[in-house]
Amino acid sequence: MENKKTLYDLRIKSIPFFACLTDAEWEQVRHAFVEKLFLKNTIILGEQDTQKYMYIVLSGRVKVLHSGSDGTENILAIHSAGDFFGEMALLDGKTSPATLMAMENTRVALLAKKDFEINFSTKTKVLQELIATLCSRLRSAWVTTKLLSLPRAEDRIRTALKLLSSNHGTKDNRGMIISCKLTHQDIADYASVSRETVTRFLSKAVKKGEIEILDDKYLLLKHQF
Repeated sequence: MENKKTLYDLRIKSIPFFACLTDAEWEQVRHAFVEKLFLKNTIILGEQDTQKYMYIVLSGRVKVLHSGSDGTENILAIHSAGDFFGEMALLDGKTSPATLMAMENTRVALLAKKDFEINFSTKTKVLQELIATLCSRLRSAWVTTKLLSLPRAEDRIRTALKLLSSNHGTKDNRGMIISCKLTHQDIADYASVSRETVTRFLSKAVKKGEIEILDDKYLLLKHQF
């Protein structure tokens, strides 16, 4: 139990706008977070709920999905342990409509807007760090917008893989390992292309020596990529 509590605390306190809290302040507010377990392929938050909560991934992986008017689903982001999202909702109760789904058995900590207002809204340090985080998110959104505007499918896939390596990559003497398991459909949804296009691209990139598929199914983006 002590190890679990320590991991729980460390995950949340690694977030910039909670890291500024003293140990005493943290003990006063840690009750505001609700920990929940979600099984693989279950919905964590629906589009109607994302405006009410911020969430922190304690373990597992989460994908953020947006459904288009034609019924297609695009992956906006993939989050793993230590990642968080929904901080905008804490301030204005609004966020871009999206569905959060567990990609594997996943534990998350949820913070409701009303609990944020009670426990954190008067803490100047928290608000300053939260604003800095929102600025960083805006810059990331510009990159994603650029990705979707690229006309060639191959360029979108390359850019998507580079973004994934930036967010989930581990440096290796051979290049960057995307340290989360992704299906061809996951990559396709992220880059807004078909699964078949991703399969063809990866096959070609492997033959050219730009990408290697490791035993654990992780992707190694080699230096020449």
